[in-house]
Amino acid sequence: MCGTLFELIWGRKNVSTMTKAKKDEQKTENQDNITSQEAFAENTEQTCADTDTDNMSGTSDDKEDKVSEMSAQIAEWKDKYLRLQAEFDNYRKRTLKEKMELIDSASKDVIKSLLVVLDDFDRAEEAFAKSDNIETLREGLDLIHTKLVKVLEDKGLSSIEADGEMFDTDYHEAITKIPAPSEELKGKVVDTVEKGYKLKDKVIRYSKVVVGE
Repeated sequence: MCGTLFELIWGRKNVSTMTKAKKDEQKTENQDNITSQEAFAENTEQTCADTDTDNMSGTSDDKEDKVSEMSAQIAEWKDKYLRLQAEFDNYRKRTLKEKMELIDSASKDVIKSLLVVLDDFDRAEEAFAKSDNIETLREGLDLIHTKLVKVLEDKGLSSIEADGEMFDTDYHEAITKIPAPSEELKGKVVDTVEKGYKLKDKVIRYSKVVVGE
């Protein structure tokens, strides 16, 4: 009986001891779990912080790279613009110089061709001083006039025919209007006061005319 009671008490004591030990063990495990969770949370926060720092650093580097790239492009475009402007200025100066040289060359050519006519006038003046033959002098002047017209025609000059033609503002300049001598001359050129000329197809002087009405 006593043995049985002792065993029962011992068993309860052991159970109580085991229960307490188990509780302590569970408490320890809970604390370990809490510590592990806290450590995990701290590690996670640190990892996120490191990641954010890396992302911010990467974003900053990307911005700097883009700024550098845009600056390089702007510098390249500016250089191209300056080169094009310089090339255009050189082209403009070159074409202007060539145009002036062409005008000078054309003027020189015309003047050179007129020198032969000037020589004829010089000879005619000498002839007037030595001769009283009016008919011969007139023939000489006619020859000089013919030569002058031929030289100018070779350069593209042509006279504008006006007498008897319909009045045309593209070629004629009306000085005055008079009653037409006949029905056929109404609206036409009755008389030419000053002959007009064209250089090739361009009018360089309009014919000054009298128009019948």
